[in-house]
Amino acid sequence: MPELPEVETVCRGLEQALVGDRFSRVTLRRENLRFPFAEGFAETLTGRAVERIQRRAKYILMTLEGGVVMIGHLGMSGSFRIEPAPVQGAEFDKHDHIIFETAAGLRVRYHDPRRFGFMLLTTTALLDQHPQLIGIGPEPLGNSFNGPALAARLAGRKSPIKAALLDQKVVAGVGNIYACEALFRSRISPKRVSDSIRGVRADRLAVAIRQVLEEAILSGGSTLRNYSQTSGELGYFQHRFLVYDKEGAPCPTEGCGGLVQRLVQSGRSTFYCPKCQR
Repeated sequence: MPELPEVETVCRGLEQALVGDRFSRVTLRRENLRFPFAEGFAETLTGRAVERIQRRAKYILMTLEGGVVMIGHLGMSGSFRIEPAPVQGAEFDKHDHIIFETAAGLRVRYHDPRRFGFMLLTTTALLDQHPQLIGIGPEPLGNSFNGPALAARLAGRKSPIKAALLDQKVVAGVGNIYACEALFRSRISPKRVSDSIRGVRADRLAVAIRQVLEEAILSGGSTLRNYSQTSGELGYFQHRFLVYDKEGAPCPTEGCGGLVQRLVQSGRSTFYCPKCQR
């Protein structure tokens, strides 16, 4: 599933192409994705200019004139592709489920083979209280995210720290890949009890989370299966993984001598070095 860096990369691509442009036509090629489309979905968006595109956690928030907001989620396999509008009658892939066309002559295809993504409508006035967004934790790239803020979110939690980092109420947008990588960089065991992450440990982890996310964004995200940028280009941060999907490989920490191991936590694979992560 795309995590914060992948969604941020997609948002930046959409922002560059669409902000200031206007949807001239929106075509739904099926009645639903993970959820049914709102009644009048295409009609509501058609004719409106795109004012702002931003990310919240793993959600794409597209604000259009008149206070309309489209909340998008890529699910497991969703992607947007921006391209010049083709000639009339051009064929679509069977998994191209929504087609956005703009006044400036662009076409944006939403492609989602597994259909776990969704697009919902709300308004700017109701956005903060929307069920998909309410209760989400702090943005790890925001100015207010630091060791003390993270420790406060973890206080009293007895779950393993890896599981806590996947809880979007603790920190927004961090998923399995980047939780593994951040824990390795901060030398914290994924099995450590969350409530024990305080002081220097919390400071190290907060810094590692921010660093790994920022580096992944600069690399265009990680492409393991379906993810691609809006241009169709793949992300390449997967070539810089230190432990994720490296089971049996030597620990990359100089002088450690350990091997990367895999364990399953909450149904997800965790990769770590038991020798240098404590």
